[in-house]
Amino acid sequence: MLLPSLLALTALLPLGSACPQHQNNKLSPLRKRTADPSVSNNSSPEWAYEASYNWHTIHPSYSLCQNGTQQSPIALSLSNGLSLNHAPTFNYSSPVSGNFYNWGYGPAFTVAHDGDWTTHPSISYDNETLYLKGWHIHAPADHSVGGDRSKAELHLVHVDSSGDERAVLALRLDPGNVDSAFFTQLPSFIPFTELDVQEPIEMDLTPAMEDVKWFNEFWTYQGSLTSPPCTEGIRWFVARQILFVGVGQMQGVLGVSAYSARAEQEVWLHRINE
Repeated sequence: MLLPSLLALTALLPLGSACPQHQNNKLSPLRKRTADPSVSNNSSPEWAYEASYNWHTIHPSYSLCQNGTQQSPIALSLSNGLSLNHAPTFNYSSPVSGNFYNWGYGPAFTVAHDGDWTTHPSISYDNETLYLKGWHIHAPADHSVGGDRSKAELHLVHVDSSGDERAVLALRLDPGNVDSAFFTQLPSFIPFTELDVQEPIEMDLTPAMEDVKWFNEFWTYQGSLTSPPCTEGIRWFVARQILFVGVGQMQGVLGVSAYSARAEQEVWLHRINE
């Protein structure tokens, strides 16, 4: 059972049933307020990132959060080496249309969907093609590298042709000397207090990929979702290169974000770089 202090903390935080499910894939005609709870997926006051050690005590369906063998995130290091296997190739046509919003913990974008996942930007690896569902930002970063945790981490969620989540590309974000072309194209950030606001936009994904050298150096492992129900079977790709953003851009991201990093998990059957 959660301690009373943790329960009290939970009631004050932006909460949800999982990382954003990116279900708001129908383009709205303009930036507007909507009663659709799928925009934020934060309607269930069940858990908090600060209490991630106890997620399995909240509901039986969260059991993997405690006894799973491939839980994410994990600590990474150059001592792990870099992967020589599973290298992704990209088919990120531009621009891509979708909805920009705040998932309750930070900026997010969902690709517009017409019923056919195979029309989305895609990656291929191991003779399998997966399709971009959307991206969202965690702050601070989920993954540490060499003991260092970046200020934020951008996750690009990919699904199979049936829409089931199968892979996540992770890009660590830190402040640099110049603005990021990827973030320059975004409209003003939406605060985490405005969960019912979304804005239809078109954006080019290639600047972000160019900044991390199209994942030419990366770590990969078999992992899970980083929030309940902690579903496993997710292929993670973590870029070695950091996506540096301008100081003002970094302040903007952090200013509309809430703490959303799960405690790092012990390595078990993750098969790092295998």
